[in-house]
Amino acid sequence: MILCAGEILADMIGSEKDGAYFYERKAGGAPFNVACGIKKFGGKVKFAGSVGDDLIGGFLAEFAESRGLDGLIVEKRSDANTTLAFVQLDKNGERSFCFYRKNTADYKMPEISEEQLKDVDIVHVGSLMISEDCGLCYAENLIKKAHALNKLVSFDVNFRSDIFRDESVAAERYGRILELADILKFSEEEIEVFGEEYIRNVLKDKLICISLGADGSEWRFGGKRGRIKSISVKPVDTTGAGDAFFAGVLSGVDGVPKSGWTEEFLNGVFKRANICGALATLGRGAIDCLPDEEKIKELLDKTN
Repeated sequence: MILCAGEILADMIGSEKDGAYFYERKAGGAPFNVACGIKKFGGKVKFAGSVGDDLIGGFLAEFAESRGLDGLIVEKRSDANTTLAFVQLDKNGERSFCFYRKNTADYKMPEISEEQLKDVDIVHVGSLMISEDCGLCYAENLIKKAHALNKLVSFDVNFRSDIFRDESVAAERYGRILELADILKFSEEEIEVFGEEYIRNVLKDKLICISLGADGSEWRFGGKRGRIKSISVKPVDTTGAGDAFFAGVLSGVDGVPKSGWTEEFLNGVFKRANICGALATLGRGAIDCLPDEEKIKELLDKTN
């Protein structure tokens, strides 16, 4: 079982038609996307996050209920607005973000009890909250609570310097969480931000997952590494592709002790995760086009 804790928000995906620009509302937020992916791929998952007590928050709460997760804590807050992410796509489906995030709910998280963690093996923590003091404190406390209960902790970097006033502050805050977590996901660009030396020396005992877009992914663990190719697709919208990939990784390692994370095992996990990420780009939004177990298995069988 995996618990995902962090932002649930509305992705407002833009498109131009007849000289006017339109925004389509989709459920999103990296850790919520990961939770939905884990469930769609056959894993067991809980989600915890907060929305505003407003129109968009109501939509997100109803959407979350409809996903059939194994546990759900979505707190509606009257003292905060629901977070929005405006998304613009280029001709290749690649996206750029602009966050509407003033007094929003994503960093005012619900408390998670030891009882709610009892049947969990991995706690996955989102990164958006750590830009605010209360969110950073929450993330650190949740990680310490998880480790005290002998749970693994996962963290997806999703480095966004635009939500911090100072990039050095951003790096310091990310570093605090990176050094606490056991499973880390980076993009190729994020590896450059933190540097190979830091990752090789400071984060050497962790499972490092690197998404490489169309080129697939790379894993590093126990002094070994593997670079795994992806399948070829023509993307419509890459929003959430990395989240779908990481959901594939987490659902693959969930319940398997670290002693079982062999080179052969991780190669198989990442091959499947690449398929999860690639197929998620074939429609608009991060969640609506997540593939199911049958489709993933079909493509795995073809590539074996």
